[in-house]
Amino acid sequence: MNFMSIFDPAAIPAWHAHIYYHPATTKDRAAKLREKIAGAFPDAVVGNWHDELVGPHTRSMYQVAFTHDLFDRLVPFLAIHRDGLAILIHADSTGDHAADHTTHAIWMGEVLPVKTAQWA
Repeated sequence: MNFMSIFDPAAIPAWHAHIYYHPATTKDRAAKLREKIAGAFPDAVVGNWHDELVGPHTRSMYQVAFTHDLFDRLVPFLAIHRDGLAILIHADSTGDHAADHTTHAIWMGEVLPVKTAQWA
C-alpha cells in the first residue's frame, strides 16, 4: 500500500524542534544555531531559553515552532548545522503529546529521555 495514499503530510500543520544544550558547556553552540535559524527562517518562531528543565524535557532547551511549509528546508538545515547538539523534532497536531514526543519523534544526535507521566 502506498503510504501517501493513506496520509497527507500536509495534514500536520505545525512542528516543533527542541534544541538541547548544557548551560555550562554547549549553550554557546546552541546560541550560534539559534542565530542561524532566526536568520535563515524568519517565519519560524524561536522560543525562549530554558536553562531550567520544563515540561517533558530532561535537558535545557529552546523550542523552534514552524509550519509544514518549512519542514523540508528547516529539518535538513538543522541536520547540517546542529554542531553535535541533540534535537527532537515532533508534530504538533495529533493531540497525543506523549506520542508526539516519543513514538512519533524524530531525533538528531543523542536520544534523550522524555518525561510523559504528565500526559498519562
